[in-house]
Amino acid sequence: MSGVPAAAVRGTVAESAPAAGSDVAALAPRARFLPSLAAVYKAQLSRARVARIPLLFVATFQSVGIMILMRGVVDRGGDEARAVVAGSAVLVVAFVALNLLAQYFGQLRAAGGLDHYATLPVPPASVVLGAAGAYASFTVPGTVVTAVCGCLMFDLPLTHLWVLAAVIPLAGAALAGLGAALGLLAPRPELATLLGQLGMSAALLLGVLPAERMPVLVQYARDLLPSTYGVEAFARTFAARPDWGVVLLDLGVCAGVGVVSLVVATWAYRRAAVR
Repeated sequence: MSGVPAAAVRGTVAESAPAAGSDVAALAPRARFLPSLAAVYKAQLSRARVARIPLLFVATFQSVGIMILMRGVVDRGGDEARAVVAGSAVLVVAFVALNLLAQYFGQLRAAGGLDHYATLPVPPASVVLGAAGAYASFTVPGTVVTAVCGCLMFDLPLTHLWVLAAVIPLAGAALAGLGAALGLLAPRPELATLLGQLGMSAALLLGVLPAERMPVLVQYARDLLPSTYGVEAFARTFAARPDWGVVLLDLGVCAGVGVVSLVVATWAYRRAAVR
């Protein structure tokens, strides 16, 4: 299992040394949150770089392939084309941040890797956020490539692609938190994998397909999916005159959902680590 570099807890040894004549050594105090977060992020990024890059190509190829299929039934430049391109771009985030992270934490729990982190003086939130951030970072190239290909394929403007700088981290945080929670709460790694696959399928069906073509009940279910608000925010920027107030509102909702999902993931980590 991946560890946390010693730099994250440097200085705690001297502070935890027992006083002269003391019979019991004091436990090392917990490292500060930000240094711990940075250490876990770097460790996870280094560990996952080789293993996850091929899967990122698969995620990108999958999203581009979906757009090619939808090109035959969706007109260029319309609202449906905007939904397809935005949904396909965010689907790359869902594949990595939700599906793969659910599998990772499911396997980590089953293999006893949580025991390793529990022995380190790092806050639980830094473990969850560090792993989530590392996995979400891998989505950036694939999301950008998918968005550019989609704009060229459906004759959409490339002017406001910079909004992905907000969509990727916010949607990534929401989906990564959900994926981590699913992996940590699943009793078996096989179930964590299944839940991750189901979550990615939901992001595919509810995010890529135009909302107006869905039944009313499915549209309500779509509002419960964290990535929906990132998709909506990105899709609105393709308009000739985007309503930036609504775009910011969608991004704000996505950020709020991300905070909630990461808090739930942190609670799930604490719950799994004490078992």
